[in-house]
Amino acid sequence: MTDPIRLSPNLSPAGRALLLATAVAALAACSPPTAKKTEAPPPAAAPAPAKPAAPQVPAGDYKLDKAHANLEFKVNHLGFSHYTARFSDFDASLKFDPANPAASSVEATIDPRSLELPTPPAGFKTELTGPQWLDAGKYPAITFRSTKVEVTGTNTAKITGDFTLHGVTKPVVLEATFNGGYAGHPMDPHARIGFSAHGVFNRSEFGMGFGVPAPGTTMGVGDAVEVQIEAEFSGPPLASAPAAPAN
Repeated sequence: MTDPIRLSPNLSPAGRALLLATAVAALAACSPPTAKKTEAPPPAAAPAPAKPAAPQVPAGDYKLDKAHANLEFKVNHLGFSHYTARFSDFDASLKFDPANPAASSVEATIDPRSLELPTPPAGFKTELTGPQWLDAGKYPAITFRSTKVEVTGTNTAKITGDFTLHGVTKPVVLEATFNGGYAGHPMDPHARIGFSAHGVFNRSEFGMGFGVPAPGTTMGVGDAVEVQIEAEFSGPPLASAPAAPAN
């Protein structure tokens, strides 16, 4: 250890200051260097989630499985709620090509007399299926026939079709989601696929303008009809499925 620095009493004030400055500089030069702060490397980017493999389902004709299908609609009621009802009798057929979804097509038919209402008051269903509304006696079928399928994502598409309601035919677009499927199962030896679909149309454009609220009000039943569809379809049999016995 070095001796402490002693200042001579004979040094001038300027000399003392110079000597002190020199000593401070020497001590600073002998001090251990400050450790350089190291920055942690940026976290590695999370790998992108793997896309699910496309289901291996065959192309061909598919029929609606009515036991696993639902068709309901909603209309605004006085601005207070969205009144919801459904049809119980409807059918659909689908030509499906998983390798080229845009080439697929669908046709559907609804019986308006199968309208089901939640706890309807007496006479309400008769009124809705009567001349002021669905007029089911004169127009016994509501139909949809696709004219274009536009793929919008991995499992989504826009389905444009001719929609016939109350004797009027106009184009309507359904936003559809393919929920998946399989080529068959020992307990279900046919291909099976499932879809959800949603669409909106104005009933006044189909000659059903009764009760539409005046502009700027909600006093009545809304013009816009929101449709929600859940459907499963059964298709070609499994390649390994046993053949049906000949008659």
